[in-house]
Amino acid sequence: MSSDPCSFSSFTRCVTRHLNVSFHVDFVRHVIRGTVALTVEALEDRFSALTLDTRDLKIVSVNANGQTAQFNMGAKHSFKGTPLEVTLPFDLSRGQHFILEVTYETSPGASALQWLTPEQTAGKKHPYLFSQCQAHHCRSMIPCQDSPSVKHTYYAQVSVPKDLVAVMSAARDGQEVDPQDPSRIIYRFRQTVPMPSYLIAIVVGDLESREIGPRSRVWSEKEYVDKAAFEFSETETMLKTAEDLAGPYVWGHYDILVLPPSFPYGGMENPCLTFATPTLLAGDKSLSNVIAHEISHSWTGNLVTNKTWEHFWLNEGHTVYLERMIGRRMEGEQFRQFEAIGGWKMLQDSVNTFGANSPLTNLVPNLNEVDPDDAFSSVPYEKGFALLYHLEELMGGPEVFMGFVKSYIQMFAYSSVTTEEWKNYLFTYFKDKVDILKKVDWNAWMFTPGMPPVKPVYDTTMAEACIALSQKWLKANETELDSFSKSDFKSLSSHQAIEFLSLLVQEDPLPLSHVKKMQEVYDLNSYMNSEIRFRWLRLCVRSKWEEAVPLALKMATDQGRMKFTRPLFREVFNFDKFKDEAVRTFVAHRPAMHPVTAGLVAKDLKVDVQQSTSL
Repeated sequence: MSSDPCSFSSFTRCVTRHLNVSFHVDFVRHVIRGTVALTVEALEDRFSALTLDTRDLKIVSVNANGQTAQFNMGAKHSFKGTPLEVTLPFDLSRGQHFILEVTYETSPGASALQWLTPEQTAGKKHPYLFSQCQAHHCRSMIPCQDSPSVKHTYYAQVSVPKDLVAVMSAARDGQEVDPQDPSRIIYRFRQTVPMPSYLIAIVVGDLESREIGPRSRVWSEKEYVDKAAFEFSETETMLKTAEDLAGPYVWGHYDILVLPPSFPYGGMENPCLTFATPTLLAGDKSLSNVIAHEISHSWTGNLVTNKTWEHFWLNEGHTVYLERMIGRRMEGEQFRQFEAIGGWKMLQDSVNTFGANSPLTNLVPNLNEVDPDDAFSSVPYEKGFALLYHLEELMGGPEVFMGFVKSYIQMFAYSSVTTEEWKNYLFTYFKDKVDILKKVDWNAWMFTPGMPPVKPVYDTTMAEACIALSQKWLKANETELDSFSKSDFKSLSSHQAIEFLSLLVQEDPLPLSHVKKMQEVYDLNSYMNSEIRFRWLRLCVRSKWEEAVPLALKMATDQGRMKFTRPLFREVFNFDKFKDEAVRTFVAHRPAMHPVTAGLVAKDLKVDVQQSTSL
């Protein structure tokens, strides 16, 4: 059996070293016809059978070193998919390699792929395809050992209609007219740095690009491309800062692709090609810290990877830590402290949503028979950061602790690690401070649900204006509402405005008279910064302002970033008068949503999955 609870493959018996993929993208049938040649190394003697992860794939044939191999599809599992069990026509000895070639076709409902109609794109003329393989969806696009514990290089060629462009999480390696069909182009890609399957990514669409640095381009539909080039113009500065902190950037180029609005995440750290949501295009670069986060993943996540999804905090906690260290270099220590305060609130929000006793709020949860998508939250990010910040304080400050993080990255580069291996290295690195480390309540941090056992004390200098203004609103009675003026809010930076609203969202709902007055004085409905708008609309719906409900549902469906879409739907659903309206809106928009988003919103709204797909 696999030691990864989300995979069928056994990694003690064999390991994939390289994938050679050929894709034919069919926009009419919404499928990819594919062939993958896996270079596999046997890790035991008399090796003669292996299991690959698949999900909703139609397997046409399997060959091993050119000979026909017997294969069988095992029992289907609710979220792991179906094991592809292959018997080889020969035996191998430990250390020998062979090439397993699988010809197959994806399903139109493949969980890794979202097929957009022209109407769902910004340009409205051409269809669009994008993938999202994290956490365990690559198996619906390629039969593989779909676990972060296995790393391999890959080569790909992708045939697409000639008026579209293909890009992947790899270096571009040329293009040519498809010799089988002159109406199509084949794009080639090469990834020479070993990486896990969840980082394989493909996008096909009417794409343009702009250079934004010596090793960076921004890609998107032409409607977004110039906005994106402006928004992400500090990319090279962030890259250089990250290199200074964490060591050389090994992936060659660093491009950013702005996806259509249905992309479910703020960003996805696919190597060489970070995916970004258009909700980051605020017009003032204020949300570009998401790019600092994805850049940081080039070291923590992509270079050093969690061995299974139970250790996801190793990816995300370290990445948040590195992201905030980049912010510290570029904006100062007070800015890092301010960001940390906001992160603690996001953690509190996730713990409140799951429940303080939910095992999914453990830093290291048990994911046996748990879909990692269901476990996704800010817990690994912010509880992980809180632990690292706590250790930073114990070990001697940010420069000292960043020395450990850099050393950890160098030690485990190109491999996958567990929490235990990380902790052992921590004790080795700080061997002269072991007595302090032993006093840390590791069990409470790692394996206990709820908020962390230690609440860090952050510098509130940048937060003081937000705290003061939020307190003034919370304490104001009806007669004091006229004391507020436009300048209260105008004097706050974008980051402070977000924090002010976050503080209010954490409290009991404001009286309706207060939010109406806030709109009258600050005109918050006019703000298009997605982080400000999201919190403002949550605030309004909680205060039972009926006029805000259509605006909240519009934001929930105009874009599909789960950070915004799920809470907005939940807020409207919890407003009893509009419970049915929330469900109706979701069912109407479900076909346009990303499969992962749609599945999770359905659970949030207690909508039967079969019912919502048949309506």
